[in-house]
Amino acid sequence: MATVVSQHERLVILDSVTWDTYERLIAEHGESGGTRFTYDEGVLQIMVVSSRHEEGNRTLALLVEVLAEEMEIDLRRLGSMTCKRKDLQKGFEPDSCFYIQHADAVSGKQKIDLKFDPPPDLTIEVDVTSDSLNRLPIFAAVGIPEVWRFDGTSLTIFRLEAGRYIETPNSLAFPALNAEVATQFLDESKKLKSTAWLRQIRAWARLQKT
Repeated sequence: MATVVSQHERLVILDSVTWDTYERLIAEHGESGGTRFTYDEGVLQIMVVSSRHEEGNRTLALLVEVLAEEMEIDLRRLGSMTCKRKDLQKGFEPDSCFYIQHADAVSGKQKIDLKFDPPPDLTIEVDVTSDSLNRLPIFAAVGIPEVWRFDGTSLTIFRLEAGRYIETPNSLAFPALNAEVATQFLDESKKLKSTAWLRQIRAWARLQKT
């Protein structure tokens, strides 16, 4: 196996890993957080996320939840649940994922099988190192309709079209939100106290309904 190690996010990339080995590793890992496994046709990435990575993820996830509440949009939050398709030989753990348009389709389900159930409607991808795998083709193969990708500086919104992602200015799940406003919210989350930041998001969301 070839191994590549990066110090940025404490990640390892392994070649020639079997699907059974991948499944055994994620089973042993269980529900504990902080580690992301990505599998793509024999290539396995294991990443231990940094505080910088997780702060961006949690901030964006909170933004989604507050917007959904204010705009009266039902959703199901499933965090970094393992998304895998043996038939495609692809699997990953998103930083955060949400069922929004298809929330009713998976309501109450304790186990989601992506071979039969719809994939999450929105996935958050934080990538602050150039050494990591490009996970967008994996998301596309599984059929994630929308990805918010944060590189540590700015947010880019992608939507799936004809099997590939194209950059789009506005969110599919929250059409009033564009990448520029979302990036501004991320910047302000570092400057404002959390309560003031939440009030700002709520006030903005309410304005979009008037």
